[in-house]
Amino acid sequence: MTPKSPLKWFAVTVGGIVAFAHIGVLGHLIRSSDSLRHPIVNLPQGRYSSYQVDVNKDGYSIRYRADDPKVLSSEKNLDLDKTKRGLFGGGSEKRIEYRRDEYTAGGNRNIGGAINGEGKSAEDIECIVADAGARSQGAMAGTAISAGLIVPAVSSIPYVGWLASGWALLLGQKAGSELGSEVGSVFNDC
Repeated sequence: MTPKSPLKWFAVTVGGIVAFAHIGVLGHLIRSSDSLRHPIVNLPQGRYSSYQVDVNKDGYSIRYRADDPKVLSSEKNLDLDKTKRGLFGGGSEKRIEYRRDEYTAGGNRNIGGAINGEGKSAEDIECIVADAGARSQGAMAGTAISAGLIVPAVSSIPYVGWLASGWALLLGQKAGSELGSEVGSVFNDC
């Protein structure tokens, strides 16, 4: 047997170390591409916040809600079954009550309208309803008047009579609606 030279031992050792390092790096790259990781984002977290992070090969997306749930609910049941005793004797009462309330995150109870009575008054609502009716009636009257007086005159215009007739109807409807609103506000004291 011939002894191997130290240069051969050095080359084999360095080659083995480089080969082992390449295998380790390839294993790390393959493993890290399988498990996608999202970047660290410090989202503000509160009592009712929620977020969802979706990560794929093309990137990531974040869905964040700062006030989730927006509406809180409370349910209560009351079963009352009692026998009345009094001066004239018996009688019984059976009552079942069910109540479901919704609250905002601020603690305000939803009563089906404005929060804490900051809505419109009954007089304001009555004026809005009266104005809507007056506008509707005025629009119908304006359309009828323009259809009877203006449309026959402008429909005989050559080439554009049909277009001018439509404009006349729309103009009559708009003018009637505005006039009806003004008349309605005078008669309803709004």
